[in-house]
Amino acid sequence: MVFTPATEEQRFLLRHVVDIEQLAATERFAAASDDVVEAVLDGVGAFAAGEWAPLNRIGDTVGAKWTPDGVVMPEGFAAAYKDYVAGGWGTIGVPEEFGGQGLPFAIQTAVLDTLGSANMGFALCPTLTVGAIEALAHHGSPEQQALYLPKLATGEWTGTMNLTEPQAGSDVGALRATAKPLGDGKWSIKGTKIYISFGDHDMAANIVHLVLARTPDAPAGTRGISLFLVPKFRLTDDGAPGGLNDVRVVSIEHKMGLHASPTCVLSFGDHDDCIGELIGAEHGGIRAMFTMMNNARLNVGLQGVQVAEGATQGAVAYALDRVQSARAGSPSKESVKIVEHPDVRRMLMRMKAQTQAARALVYYAAGQVDRAGLGDAAAKARLELVTPLAKAHGTDLGNEVASIGIQIHGGMGYVEETGAAQYFRDARITPIYEGTNGIQAADLVGRKLSMENGAVFAALIADIRGEAKDARLLALVDACEGIGRRLATADADDRLAASYPFLTMLSVATCGWLMERQGRFADDSAFGRMKAAAVRFYLDQIVPEAMGLEAAATASAAVLYAVEPELFAA
Repeated sequence: MVFTPATEEQRFLLRHVVDIEQLAATERFAAASDDVVEAVLDGVGAFAAGEWAPLNRIGDTVGAKWTPDGVVMPEGFAAAYKDYVAGGWGTIGVPEEFGGQGLPFAIQTAVLDTLGSANMGFALCPTLTVGAIEALAHHGSPEQQALYLPKLATGEWTGTMNLTEPQAGSDVGALRATAKPLGDGKWSIKGTKIYISFGDHDMAANIVHLVLARTPDAPAGTRGISLFLVPKFRLTDDGAPGGLNDVRVVSIEHKMGLHASPTCVLSFGDHDDCIGELIGAEHGGIRAMFTMMNNARLNVGLQGVQVAEGATQGAVAYALDRVQSARAGSPSKESVKIVEHPDVRRMLMRMKAQTQAARALVYYAAGQVDRAGLGDAAAKARLELVTPLAKAHGTDLGNEVASIGIQIHGGMGYVEETGAAQYFRDARITPIYEGTNGIQAADLVGRKLSMENGAVFAALIADIRGEAKDARLLALVDACEGIGRRLATADADDRLAASYPFLTMLSVATCGWLMERQGRFADDSAFGRMKAAAVRFYLDQIVPEAMGLEAAATASAAVLYAVEPELFAA
């Protein structure tokens, strides 16, 4: 399948959803002129189509391989990554003082969108580096920033997040990795971390691990966690990678998908010779972790967009090529391309509409990141509210669209050679990692609804209601407002039982708002006509579907606890 960058869609969203012109009018983002944005979008599109997309299948079929000397990537990956570094694609959103170009996060989001749509497994590597940069930029010492950020910004070195341990899972407070002071500002790190994406590979000169661990006599739970910088190779006096730092790749996971992304079990300090540096204050690890996690959650929501884009392009190409059966009701008995059949049209339109909605939601959140960085307190609060929506709904839609893609291919979609199944396999992890979507829903109803005594949620509802025109969308907004008020005072069981359907309703309302806005700017070009049709489909069919979740979002949790746990096995 030939990959086509979604450049026109990205340009449209940056203009009408992000309002990139407003950002470019500020001193900080003055470099984001129209010609620069055009050059970035066109350039990364050509790069992704020419170098990363052709590696997508080999990444899936061959995958990363563990060896006693470390992880080896499939043929072609190291060269393509070197060209990524040489092209400066990692520097887009990094502040200039740290070696970056200082462009808006929203443009960086578009770059990652294109790279991941071309090759999602490969794009996980720079995506994780973005999180490491954020953590060091906000919490690192000047010395750490000077040594590590320029190399991370270019991608010459890559970054990881080391949170999860075998016994802890999503319960970060249960981790056991330790850090003992060595008396010279250094710490001895010891422990095992699992599910570390790109925890090892052969594409970069160094890998910078950010590791959560406990210091001696630390308080129990999350209050006792600190964050440490642990490079794969220790730095020499001139800042170059030197000897190994007692970090060992025990194994890589054999996964359902994302085979190009090595998911590592890492062991730190097997020989008591793993040296790390404290990032930020001792016991300040959770604060630093959430700097990484909030960034990562938006980028995982973006992964939902990426896989939806790839799956949609594959399904459209197949539907325009596959000839089968005469069209029902046609006087001609000649077989037609399957795109002519109403149910295939329905599925394709749903794929297009849901992909556009997910992208609009994530790009909108990215725009709030930039405004929050400019000191806009309302944007910061809005970002906190919409982050769980972007992560959870974006990845849910990625899975839905990938599944429809298989359906459009029919039986051939279940055959690996077509490539349709890869999108579904790659997508399935996204609702799980960086905080499961259930955790996102719990965060929404447990913390975000009550921000500023409900004023942040009320402001989002008011903004949607003030702009929306569609009666069905307004009805959904009314329902979200009422349910949100109810959940704010509900007991814990009822609130959490309702959290997921409520998150979906609020996400669809927000997406509907952004889709309807886009429809107002659709012209009579091919792109504009498709945009208008996707918007109409979203408002006509997807918004009313979300209203059907109202019963679940207002139901008591009692039925969930009507039986003893053992009866679930009956």
